[in-house]
Amino acid sequence: MSDDPEWFAPKRYGFGSGMPISWQGWLATLVYAGAMVGAALLLRNNHLQMIAIFIPLTAVFLIISAKTTRGGWRWRWGEDD
Repeated sequence: MSDDPEWFAPKRYGFGSGMPISWQGWLATLVYAGAMVGAALLLRNNHLQMIAIFIPLTAVFLIISAKTTRGGWRWRWGEDD
């Protein structure tokens, strides 16, 4: 077992993260979803500002999930690791 945090399971097929596997992963996912919904509700009449918020929020969430996925992000064909 590695010393790196494991918050997300890897996808079985394809590239990226799957479901959260720890409370930290669930918390990160809920904070991201809440921030996106909150920004959408607060900025529903200003689409440019909404996009300006969505892009950095998504980038930060993707970086966190990439660094905390068990085994890292790589292409998977469905075989067991």
